[in-house]
Amino acid sequence: MHTDVVIVGAGPAGIFTALEMIRKGSRKKILMVEKGVAIENRHCPKSQTGKCMNCKPYCHITTGFSGAGAFSDGKLSLSCEVGGDLPSLVGEQLTQETIHYADGIYLEYGADEHVEGLGNTEAVKKIRTRAIRAGLRLVDCPIRHLGTEKAHEVYRAIEDDLAAHGVEMLFGCQCVDLIMDGDRCLGVVVEDGAQTREIYALHTVVATGRRGADWLEKICLEHSVEHQPGTVDIGVRVEVRSEIMESVNSILYESKLIGYPQPFKNKVRTFCQNPGGFVSQENYDNDLAVVNGHAYKELKSENTNVAILCSHNFSVPFNQPIAYAQKVGELTNMLGAGHIMVQRFGDILDGKRTWQKELAQSNVRPTLPDAVAGDISSAMPYRAMTNIINFIKAMDEVVPGFAAYETLLYSPELKFYSNRIKMDENLNTNIPGLHCLGDSSGWTRGLMMASAMGVLMGRRLAEEE
Repeated sequence: MHTDVVIVGAGPAGIFTALEMIRKGSRKKILMVEKGVAIENRHCPKSQTGKCMNCKPYCHITTGFSGAGAFSDGKLSLSCEVGGDLPSLVGEQLTQETIHYADGIYLEYGADEHVEGLGNTEAVKKIRTRAIRAGLRLVDCPIRHLGTEKAHEVYRAIEDDLAAHGVEMLFGCQCVDLIMDGDRCLGVVVEDGAQTREIYALHTVVATGRRGADWLEKICLEHSVEHQPGTVDIGVRVEVRSEIMESVNSILYESKLIGYPQPFKNKVRTFCQNPGGFVSQENYDNDLAVVNGHAYKELKSENTNVAILCSHNFSVPFNQPIAYAQKVGELTNMLGAGHIMVQRFGDILDGKRTWQKELAQSNVRPTLPDAVAGDISSAMPYRAMTNIINFIKAMDEVVPGFAAYETLLYSPELKFYSNRIKMDENLNTNIPGLHCLGDSSGWTRGLMMASAMGVLMGRRLAEEE
């Protein structure tokens, strides 16, 4: 097969690359390759079965058109301070302008016009004051909440529009390698069931998301794509009653807090807060089960969940942070007999495991019913566990009751962002013809920043004509 541009991965970065090329009037032929299925065919059976079925050959929550983020809670962070390091690559002003532009596109396709976290200046000041006293930094970031169900509608409309404009999409098609001619990339090798085919293109855009971070790291090593080990996040998903979070939920919707707790002073942050949300499970390759959270626009639980993530960097002599995080996850899965583990915060402090009957007697009832009560501290590295405990105690000064005995901690929550691809401001790698975008590139973290990076790539490719 031959095309002008082949895009590997139909997440936000890949989608917005194709969308912006069309909007700029590009006549280039665009082909998208996606391991999963079209958005209308993405269905998680857990809603019927009540438990994770460990779907094969891939998890429908993490794989398919629109990627993993849209099937969690669909939050669009509207500040360039949140969502990765793209500003350090292309500049803060351009990044913020592109976020505003991409947000306008989401609105065109039906996103909710309401933005969370605006106004309430005096109330926000009080929250910030408590955060400062606790040694934490509150990051201002307006949020446009699509909601899990609404995100499906928005991305379905985008998918239909891309198809109507001639973008060819190959679903159920996995990229296994690059086609190289010396030091130049000529396209990709893909597998479609039992069939292997080569797709030649003038430009190859790899946008495989967090799901493809491990694969991209191997590709970089095999084909000498310049990169450096970046950060991997290891943490937990915390769940409390929404009454505890009311003062923050009603004012900010999502409180983005960053701290460097004693004694190690590693960066620890909150991520993906879901008022009235549900804790969920995602499955990666090699049967790795990780925890996440999502929130619907209409359906609400009695709880609020939020991730607390500890950042880890490795360079010498060990430089494989993704492998490290996977081992942590595998050990936790082993202790949970293949399930997500959950433990009460008070039990962690008391040095005891949590039992299922104790969860049944608690004020905070798990929204992930098939999570297994146990001892997450038996699998979590000491440094990460200490950072998380001390951060939760600091959070309690901002949100009284957050560090209650019955607060639930689910594990493992892992974010694979570690492979930082070296690129110039035009998103060119050291390999001519190859570009890497989105979360798998190490430059973005989340829906909006990945979308903005896709916009910039689309403009760059359209300008060639």
